[in-house]
Amino acid sequence: MTAKYQLYTKKNMHKKKLIDSHGRVIHKLRVQITDACNFRCFYCMPQQAQFTPSQELLSYSEIIDICSNLVDFGIDEMRVSGGEPTLRKDFCDIIRGLSKLPVERLGVTTNGFFLKDILPELKDSKCQHINVSLDSLDQDTFRKITKTEYFDKAFKSIVMAKKMDFHVKVNIVILRGINDHELFDFIKFSAQYGVEVRFLELMKIGPYHKNHSQLFVPAQELIERIEDKELLEPQSVNCDSTSFNFHTSSGAKIGFIASESQPFCGFCSRLRLTATGKLRACIMSEAGMNLRGVNKELYPEILQSVLGMKPTDRIDHIKQPMYQIGG
Repeated sequence: MTAKYQLYTKKNMHKKKLIDSHGRVIHKLRVQITDACNFRCFYCMPQQAQFTPSQELLSYSEIIDICSNLVDFGIDEMRVSGGEPTLRKDFCDIIRGLSKLPVERLGVTTNGFFLKDILPELKDSKCQHINVSLDSLDQDTFRKITKTEYFDKAFKSIVMAKKMDFHVKVNIVILRGINDHELFDFIKFSAQYGVEVRFLELMKIGPYHKNHSQLFVPAQELIERIEDKELLEPQSVNCDSTSFNFHTSSGAKIGFIASESQPFCGFCSRLRLTATGKLRACIMSEAGMNLRGVNKELYPEILQSVLGMKPTDRIDHIKQPMYQIGG
């Protein structure tokens, strides 16, 4: 079976369905709009990171045009990412533009620095799903990981977003000997504020992959630590979910993204659009094809080629840093 498009009925609308040669329905898109970031998380980028000049990034109109075309071929969920996407001065314009597309879900992944100021504008958009990266609830540990003093801004943004009824998730990359002792602090935080927290395994991405084993904590180890103190009630998720989720007996909502120890490549439903217009099939591979300035008539051929690049098994590592990929 080759990559193909099929007509199907969904909510009384005929839409194209993008399926790869392994039967995976590809309907999600990560939209990276910049690789710049005002944090310096050591596992994501080097201290002296080189960012793409703004004039080389996709413009507002290019982002909307490409995303609109991809929606016509079956994409129905989008998440805007960076770097830190809110660093773009036209971030809210981009969100408003994407909100006009017939997608079922629109979200953003952010470090929370500017989030508090733009929540009112987001509330009036289709972007109701906010993931905030927060690797520590302790200011000193937060500073050690991010090399910044911005903990309060990120924390207050999370609390305000929840109060405004956004769907909020907090992502924590668990690092042995650095923040893994905060496991139960995050569980208490979830129960107190009603925010889902997700514990992410450290991925073998970027120059730091050589030191991966020193900091890596498998999800199963965390689950066993929690089960020593609390009951975990499994929650149902879609087959292409990147996380497996639980409710705890203390009232927390938690999830685990076990990209390394329990990879989900066989169910992956995602493509990635980089900030310069390259459509990629996998976070662990630089393979992809350019969509910038490409006529829509060429999309079927390009999509078939990109889908052919999607791996079914886990690629061990990638040397390209995370901030350049779009987390």
